[in-house]
Amino acid sequence: MTVNPYAPPKADVADVVGSQVAPPLWNPNAAANWSLLFSPIFGAFLHMKNWQVLGEPAKASAAKVWVVVGIAVFVVLALASALVPNEKATDGLSRVVAIALLFSWYFASARHQAAYVKARFGTAYPRKGWSKALLLAVLALVGFVVALGAIGFLVGLVVSVV
Repeated sequence: MTVNPYAPPKADVADVVGSQVAPPLWNPNAAANWSLLFSPIFGAFLHMKNWQVLGEPAKASAAKVWVVVGIAVFVVLALASALVPNEKATDGLSRVVAIALLFSWYFASARHQAAYVKARFGTAYPRKGWSKALLLAVLALVGFVVALGAIGFLVGLVVSVV
């Protein structure tokens, strides 16, 4: 056999996955963008589900921690705003903490999944639909607002009795 001098060079590249079938995923960048509206809890939950489908249980656990931390932060902020009499201070603190949580989650976790998916599958992977996820996010947001209203009502009753 003769070697063709005009043939392109051949190399074994270990990090390129050519024949792997990509599972359906939520677009990690879109999930991060929707988190601007629905909080990092929403994006971290979708990223957790993506990691589970991708077979990365350790990364799914880390995303779950972000979900739990996000819920805890928002519950503490809600209770603080109900119990602290200075509304202006708690409002400003709540905004700063929520934005800090969003940026922390994005730079510590969300960007990594977007890079992982892009490196592994590029843009050629099946996407999951957004209708169910967004409907659940809206319902969760409405539930959160109703819970805040109930907490405010109960705090008002306790304060008026005392």
